[in-house]
Amino acid sequence: MSDFFSALALYGFLQTAVLAGLLASVGCGVMGTYVVVKRIAFLAGGIAHSVLGGMGAAVYFGFDPLSGALFAAILSALLIGWVRLQWQQQEDTLISALWAIGMAVGILFISQTPGYQSDLMSYLFGNILMVSKQSLWLMATLDVLLILIVSAYHRQFLAVVFDEEFARLRGIPVRFFYLLLLVMVALTVVLLIQVVGLILVLALLTLPAAIAAHYVHSIGKMMLLSTLLGSLFSVCGLALSYQPDLPAGPSIILLAGAAYILSALFSHAWLRHKRRTAITQYQTAGGRNE
Repeated sequence: MSDFFSALALYGFLQTAVLAGLLASVGCGVMGTYVVVKRIAFLAGGIAHSVLGGMGAAVYFGFDPLSGALFAAILSALLIGWVRLQWQQQEDTLISALWAIGMAVGILFISQTPGYQSDLMSYLFGNILMVSKQSLWLMATLDVLLILIVSAYHRQFLAVVFDEEFARLRGIPVRFFYLLLLVMVALTVVLLIQVVGLILVLALLTLPAAIAAHYVHSIGKMMLLSTLLGSLFSVCGLALSYQPDLPAGPSIILLAGAAYILSALFSHAWLRHKRRTAITQYQTAGGRNE
């Protein structure tokens, strides 16, 4: 790992990769918290995998893959949100169908595009070492946009995330803010695909927030802690993958996954210990009273 930090001071592509990981961590920290608390990881997965269709079409027609990803992500978010609001009893099946259709459309466009599409392969599996300066500006812009929207409508999002019926009673347009929330998740997906790829994007979106939920119960603190954890996983994953020349994206996810499992085990053991202590104290106090 020391070799990585020595190289970091010398090579610009490593500095760009670290900055890309930090920028992506801001988006996944903020939006991942909403995804975990609202329990819409399946919807987020549908949005993420539908993006391939837009990317394949963009490359086929000669456009930038990221512009196609952005368009497809927003369209998928609105469509999946509408399906969830209109057909709640069949939403799993319909979202699974949209998930598969988006992937199939993307593969068909890729197959009809002349030449080997190495860029699309990197978007599928992630290649944080190949992030361009232009992409960094796009990621920074999306981060600022997400933070501004969350800051402006934080109370409305809280009401929608925790209790939609209460939000309706307070006169909050639940459908609008729910769809806006999904669109923001879609923007975060576009942030993350260059870091870990479409296949692994859901893990980085949810794992840091899920770990943070073990230790804090405030939305603001969860966002902050999950952002810090995402940054830690990104930098450490890069460092661990550098010397053995491993793919950075899967290394980041494996590190985050291992941290989540350990955190879940520790949290479960700590809760059991606290319950036993409380029961023992109660029984001791009961015995003394008698």
